[in-house]
Amino acid sequence: MSCFSFLKTMMFVFNGIIFLGGAAILGIGIWVKVDGGSFLKILGSTAPELMQVVNVGYLCMAVGGFLILMGFLGCCGAVKESRCMLMLFFIIILIIFIAEIAGAVVVLAFSSLADIFIDYLGKQAVKSLQKDYGKNTEITTVWNATMKELRCCGFNDYRDFNNSYFYQQNDKQYPSACCPKANPCYDSNVSIEVKGCLGAFKHFLTQNGKILGGVALGICGLELAAMIVSLVLFCKIGNDK
Repeated sequence: MSCFSFLKTMMFVFNGIIFLGGAAILGIGIWVKVDGGSFLKILGSTAPELMQVVNVGYLCMAVGGFLILMGFLGCCGAVKESRCMLMLFFIIILIIFIAEIAGAVVVLAFSSLADIFIDYLGKQAVKSLQKDYGKNTEITTVWNATMKELRCCGFNDYRDFNNSYFYQQNDKQYPSACCPKANPCYDSNVSIEVKGCLGAFKHFLTQNGKILGGVALGICGLELAAMIVSLVLFCKIGNDK
């Protein structure tokens, strides 16, 4: 097998996987939206807080459609040796790659402003907890999911709930996430092991920073490889013609 044939095969297989994955994600999104009635009934009977998951259908359809487009351009461009499709595939991947690099540069450039941003975010988060937690269903669901996943309570700590709507309406109790080993949850039995969600998130980044960085580098590597292969095929087809 020649190098050109090998590159065509790899391009077809790689983008074929992307195409099938996009089709599966698109199908899930369509099913969630079309069959949303029965889906909501199932969720409502088992876990009411998960009913918001149905809104993910739009995101699934958008991501699935984009992956299908990318897989189609890559597969057809390689099989039919279409220079137009290969160049379009290369341009889309290049735009995504440049956007990722620009995002990384912006994050590094404004890292000195992180403390200011976190302080502002903290004020808004605490305001949301005190005003809307226990009153607004969507905000309550998001906070409950966050506190359960990160095993945290409040933004800074459990005292963010002091004098909140939830605190006043529930006889000065805190959410159950603040007292994983006690119920009901009062100030006297709040677990000292439960941190604020800000501290828990920082701990998560510290523990998983290398993994996240490795995944990001892997994605960038795949994008570079896809661009190189598509460009090589593009040039090779042009020379043959």
